[in-house]
Amino acid sequence: MKEILAEVEAAAGRIRGHARETPLEPSPALGEAAGARVFLKCENLQHTGSFKARGALNKVMSLSRAEIDAGVVTASTGNHGAAVGFALAAAGGRATVFVPEGASATKLAAIARRGCEIRRHGVDSGETEAFARAHAEATGATWISPYNDPLVVGGQGTVGVELLRQMPRIDAVFVALGGGGLVGGIGAWLKAHSPATRVVACSPSNSAVMARSVEAGRILELDSLPTLSDGTAGGVEQGSITFPLVREVVDEHVLVGEDEIAAAMRDTMEAHHMMVEGAAGVAVAGYRRQAARWAGADVAIVLCGANLSLATLRSVLS
Repeated sequence: MKEILAEVEAAAGRIRGHARETPLEPSPALGEAAGARVFLKCENLQHTGSFKARGALNKVMSLSRAEIDAGVVTASTGNHGAAVGFALAAAGGRATVFVPEGASATKLAAIARRGCEIRRHGVDSGETEAFARAHAEATGATWISPYNDPLVVGGQGTVGVELLRQMPRIDAVFVALGGGGLVGGIGAWLKAHSPATRVVACSPSNSAVMARSVEAGRILELDSLPTLSDGTAGGVEQGSITFPLVREVVDEHVLVGEDEIAAAMRDTMEAHHMMVEGAAGVAVAGYRRQAARWAGADVAIVLCGANLSLATLRSVLS
């Protein structure tokens, strides 16, 4: 964890002025029913509509000119790819983004708008990542992992730096869990600077590979079912640095169903007049599962992104 802490601290200085410091918004709608004080960390308002801009910026700003000129390759279900394209635009580079079949057309359009080349491979994000990494190695391109990189995790951890500055007392923080970069970075910072904070990782029941892997004590290869939380869906790379990190900094895991995710998205949009995607809904739904436990407490929920298609939005609202 010490390495990640150092990376988070370095990232906080490196990306300042490039990433937005996102607002912390009180949520009476979520807090009043349980008698808690609930606040939303609005990463849905970050550049590219996702926290992923932080990790991508930190990684790209750490590359040499030669590494950028060699071409950048990454893999993504959407948000990370757009974030890498955003970060490379300022550096004068361009990325090839491998995506799984069935990736959101809306998110693919966002990647393309950032000047990236899109290639499809595989049906699961873990399969896509393995293929993309091999392609980068074979062609001499620079590989950027969506989560399995200390610099990427360090960038995501700057959410925790801001959060603790904005909210000095945090009894619990709820964060969506996919590959573990976001909750790993946030958790590492909070455990070092606010050790009493409970870090709760939230996953969709339909795709809870990291949560199930932590439970088993090893990274599992599991099939995933369709989920509104496409940003957290899919497998975890074997040997990922995030696996031991998640085991160390996450206090508990909560799994939520698709109806819970949809209701959380719908109610958050109605109460706060902000777009939120499925992964953000997972964190809200995770808190709702536990709300009664947090009476009188100060709770933060990370709204990790805002990118969803009109078709998905219609289905959620209906």
